[in-house]
Amino acid sequence: MELTGRTALITGSAKGLGKMTALMLARMGCDIVLNYVTSEQEALHLAADLIQQFGVRATAIQADIAKRDEVARLAADALAWSHNRSIDILINNAGPFIRERRLFADYDEADIITLLNGNLLGVMLLDHHLLPRMRENKWGRIIHFGFGHAGEGRGWPQRAVYASAKTGLVSFTKTLAVEEAASSITVHMVCPGDIRGGNKERTINEVQGEQDEESPSSRPGSGEDVARVIAFLCLPQSDYLTGNIMDVTGGFDPIKTNILPT
Repeated sequence: MELTGRTALITGSAKGLGKMTALMLARMGCDIVLNYVTSEQEALHLAADLIQQFGVRATAIQADIAKRDEVARLAADALAWSHNRSIDILINNAGPFIRERRLFADYDEADIITLLNGNLLGVMLLDHHLLPRMRENKWGRIIHFGFGHAGEGRGWPQRAVYASAKTGLVSFTKTLAVEEAASSITVHMVCPGDIRGGNKERTINEVQGEQDEESPSSRPGSGEDVARVIAFLCLPQSDYLTGNIMDVTGGFDPIKTNILPT
């Protein structure tokens, strides 16, 4: 088990892609700190009934990554719970998203602030809280979440705020990767494609043979597709890789698919 003795914090991990990532890292021997906002029962079930069966420790902490004081509390509580008061792996999965297509002029000010805080500022602050111990230990893995083709920095009509936050995070990811390389801390962004609903918690085997007409790869994406990439980037042997923006999309391009209505 390649990650035995390590502790991972995964934001937004009671369900979906965060849950699949937590299970994948637990199988590799990693202790897990789950994070949730409202899904308490799902998080507690995941920690007590699913993750601990792999012989690792797990806990669940409530916090909203879009709120500055709660980010600080999440970091402090996670560090206090870990064996060596260190979070070795940070997976920044949480991030608010408004699925309804909306022109920028039609956003409420509160929605703009929440989207920016949850997808950019909160991520940067959580990194900032946890970096010192990673630096002291001379080891760390940080994963940010984007969207397919975020690294190209193109405009995304009707997703202006979310896209701006995530493309800003692209630059931060690349910058932090260079700054922390000497401390043996790697930083990447993983950019899932259009993996919806129950598919976020399905395995590759479970979606094999199914058809997705919008996907160039024909089959739908699964949570395991994303979790496997993250697990690879967290391996000790992946220390020569850093600063990458990795699309896990099956070739799907969400920006070209989202066309303004006439």
